[in-house]
Amino acid sequence: MIIKTLVENTSKTGELKSEHGLSLYIETKKHKLLFDTGSSELYSVNAAKMGVDLAKVDIAVISHGHYDHGGGLETFLKINKKAKIYMHRNSLGKYYSNSSSGEKEYIGLNEGLADSGRFIFTKERSIIDEGLELFSGVKGNQFNPSGNKDLFKLSGGTITEDDFDHEQSLIIKEGEKTVLLAGCAHTGIVNIMEYFRKEKGFMPSCVIGGFHLYNCASGESEDPAVVGEIGAYLLRSGARCYTCHCTGMESYHELKAVMGENINYLSTGDQLLL
Repeated sequence: MIIKTLVENTSKTGELKSEHGLSLYIETKKHKLLFDTGSSELYSVNAAKMGVDLAKVDIAVISHGHYDHGGGLETFLKINKKAKIYMHRNSLGKYYSNSSSGEKEYIGLNEGLADSGRFIFTKERSIIDEGLELFSGVKGNQFNPSGNKDLFKLSGGTITEDDFDHEQSLIIKEGEKTVLLAGCAHTGIVNIMEYFRKEKGFMPSCVIGGFHLYNCASGESEDPAVVGEIGAYLLRSGARCYTCHCTGMESYHELKAVMGENINYLSTGDQLLL
């Protein structure tokens, strides 16, 4: 399995640009997958430079209904004419974030894209095939990201705190490896992994994604003591972790101090061979 970071908040090379967002290209023995599309068309520009042909992607997954994970959907629909796009049925709701000015800023997706006929709207569990599965509906109160307090949704005509019922995670099974991908882990990476463990009876061999330990609205990182406890949990799980995007560099270094070689950071242009 090959995983290429098409776009992320940081980049290790000037040739590949970065942005606030996430997009991963994943190649298995059976599929060419796109997991999220970043904030803009930038992921597609980087993909071309990295030798990734997005027209050959056969399955795309959008982790949740925020622009930094689905802002590049329109570009993907123009480039790729065949792939089905798996998105939670609530992902086209109206979502907001507190801004630095104190006003609520729209951070949702373009609802008009649903008319393309390319979307498969998922529920709590969706089996794509024997190697791919999606799940949502994670509930729990273990180390929920404090940054969630600045994120909202429109419900019944009223803006309320987002409960992230639109967030889904992807499981990839190939050979002896089971990879868990979480776009932002708004429901908490520990809660997501506990949901996985209860459903599967074991822990994933690898976990990839943002852990939402940085609050963009306030510019604050998660409490280091909390991050340390999350790191201890991840270390006990035995999973190899690769984090990025909304984890934040300060929190990543806290995790690294606890987990050592069991965690690494993915920047734009990074490639994994699993």
